[in-house]
Amino acid sequence: MLGMGQSGDSIAERVRMRVRREGVDLAGDHVAAERLVRDELRRDAERSYRGGHAAVEDEDSAAREALAVLTGFGAIQPYLDDPEVEEIWLNGPSRVFVARNGVSELTETVLTEEAVRDLIERLLASTGRRVDHSSPFVDASLPDGSRLHVAIPDVTRRHPAINIRKFSRRVRTLAHLVALGSLSPRAAEFLRGSVRAGRSIVVSGGTQSGKTTLLSALLGAVKPGERIVTVEETFELDLPGRDVVGLQGRQPSLEGTGEITLRRLVKEALRMRPDRLVVGEVREAEALDLLIAMNSGLPGASSVHANTARDALVKLCTLPLLAGRNIDSQFVRPTVAASVDLVVHCVLDADGRRRVSEIITPTGSGHDGAIEASTVFEMRDGALTETGWTPMGDRSASR
Repeated sequence: MLGMGQSGDSIAERVRMRVRREGVDLAGDHVAAERLVRDELRRDAERSYRGGHAAVEDEDSAAREALAVLTGFGAIQPYLDDPEVEEIWLNGPSRVFVARNGVSELTETVLTEEAVRDLIERLLASTGRRVDHSSPFVDASLPDGSRLHVAIPDVTRRHPAINIRKFSRRVRTLAHLVALGSLSPRAAEFLRGSVRAGRSIVVSGGTQSGKTTLLSALLGAVKPGERIVTVEETFELDLPGRDVVGLQGRQPSLEGTGEITLRRLVKEALRMRPDRLVVGEVREAEALDLLIAMNSGLPGASSVHANTARDALVKLCTLPLLAGRNIDSQFVRPTVAASVDLVVHCVLDADGRRRVSEIITPTGSGHDGAIEASTVFEMRDGALTETGWTPMGDRSASR
């Protein structure tokens, strides 16, 4: 698909001129925008009938393109509307990619430099966040829950880089993951029982392996009435119908003030009477605050980038050290072993399939500086299978 068709662009521009002339505000008013577009198409058809120019071949297509320019996100709007597209990214005006079922493809969409700048402005308009030379990166949540990341030159070589990871409402529960083949029925039953039993769970995996989706599904299994407080850099977790408070970090202002870190949010979350504390993803020293909270008896959940479930335990022993020189491994390691009940590892296969490949539980003991763990579920002949090992004091079987 090429960028906005000539007819869609010209119709949109004429509507813009009319909006400016009449002082109409189309922000968020799709009905008014569609009325004006259809009115302009009717006028265009009348001019064509009088022999002024060629008629628009496909009025419905031209209307969709014009509306995408006026109220949506222009040339990428069709990808945002396509439920099969999981992610959209732009490396440059002529390098627009999408991912379907975990597999990326270069589209035929071509934008102008001006269109890319306009797209960034439109994407950020509703987020309250900014990007400029003093702050060349931005993370934000779009109104539909999709995650936006933008980087601009001179951090990028020549063109702005835009990434939109769409928020999927198709997967809400562990049962949905079973239906998709990402999780075995027995593993789903075990995880549901573990959540109900108040176990602290870490979801690990690489980029795009489905960590956030699994974390949301796990939280969907909490007992009714549990109060959940989530802490994220940008809002991604969506838990409808539950007692949930979502907290989001904030970037510093132009003066370098007003920043709200995840560490600060974790501390604030503990004052909100949580029955369960969730950190969307631990990357830095906030891992320490999460571990301390879980070690005090508060069930927790989080995700972490790691190549294996055991690598996730190693990372959780390392990240808290970023909190300061007064924190050492002799304190962190036993805290991780005592606080984390399960690590669930996700993988993205070469064919784009996302699935859980391993579930382990720390045993509480260590050897050569590493935390020992036992495998509860593992991949055997392409299937997630029980090993026969049951966590000590497992209460899930009674639920």
